[in-house]
Amino acid sequence: MTSGAWSNSIPGIGTYFVGIDVAPGRYRCEDGKGGWWVRFTGPGGGEPVGSWPLPAGPTEIVIAPTDFAFETHVTTYWRRVANADPEDGSPHELRPVADPTLRAELDTLVARRRPLVWLAPLTVLAIGLLGAPVLGSLWLMGLAMMAILVALGSPSVSLDLQRARELARRRDRYLTPEDFDGDARELLGRVQAAVDTVRDSEVNREGLLDSVDNAVTLPRQEWEIAQVLARQSRLRIEQDEAGSPSLPEVSAALRPFREKLDLSVRAVTRRIEALERYAERTRAADEALRAHRRLEALQARAHEYDDLLADTVRDDLALPAIERLTEQSDELVRTLRSRLAEAAEAGGELPPSTPGDPAP
Repeated sequence: MTSGAWSNSIPGIGTYFVGIDVAPGRYRCEDGKGGWWVRFTGPGGGEPVGSWPLPAGPTEIVIAPTDFAFETHVTTYWRRVANADPEDGSPHELRPVADPTLRAELDTLVARRRPLVWLAPLTVLAIGLLGAPVLGSLWLMGLAMMAILVALGSPSVSLDLQRARELARRRDRYLTPEDFDGDARELLGRVQAAVDTVRDSEVNREGLLDSVDNAVTLPRQEWEIAQVLARQSRLRIEQDEAGSPSLPEVSAALRPFREKLDLSVRAVTRRIEALERYAERTRAADEALRAHRRLEALQARAHEYDDLLADTVRDDLALPAIERLTEQSDELVRTLRSRLAEAAEAGGELPPSTPGDPAP
């Protein structure tokens, strides 16, 4: 399918995998006149829900974390205006998790096919030219119009189908919520909540966490943890299917396997906790940054306070007041730097990513 961007925008035309090409959330299109969209809400792309034609002017759409794909055909683009986090306090909904290298691989395969899809309209036009001497100009005009229609629709549809086929061949390179049991879902929800907190933070968007490459680190951490959780889910299911643990013989036989599984769960939980510490310190740095900006705005108006004091009391009262404001600003700057350093340190505590091998 057409390549999207894991950012705050979606191009106007194409089909995009949720969690692979685009992030879930609320998106806004400034002018959707005459366009349409389809959300594939079911597993594997079933249960489509759409709207056509869209009215003139702005329109909004919510792409859920559980959606499989989003297809759009508008003349502008979609801009993300809100995260997908539920507002009613319900648990964090899981989104699909993909190998971070999968998107680039699919894009390369589809790009190689792109020149070939234009052969269809050219073939139609060539037939029209060959038949024109015999069948007349009306034949040529009719096939020319058909070639235009094919050129408008065929490339997009063909590339979408090609991307979908290539994705289906790489089922081991992405995981959906259905690949996890209850325990693993809870842990993966914590991972994705922490990743979203860091990725959407102001200090991250403005590059203040420059010692940690979050654009590379966070997707790799999420993918490696998800692989481990999916394997743990499969092993728990196999243990449950092995027999009733109430039988002494079955319980004794399963005990070594359960102990190893418990060790793996504790290890990956420690990794998740490190990610959550990073998210918490990033959140604290965000609070310090916002407070610092509010104080900067206040300090920019310090002359107004100086003038006010000069007009109402002795001039020598103004100087200590302004100096106190400056001291507070300096202290807040030191606090912001300290919290940014703590966040970067927490990011450095994350286990190193190992492309190709899942975490233990």
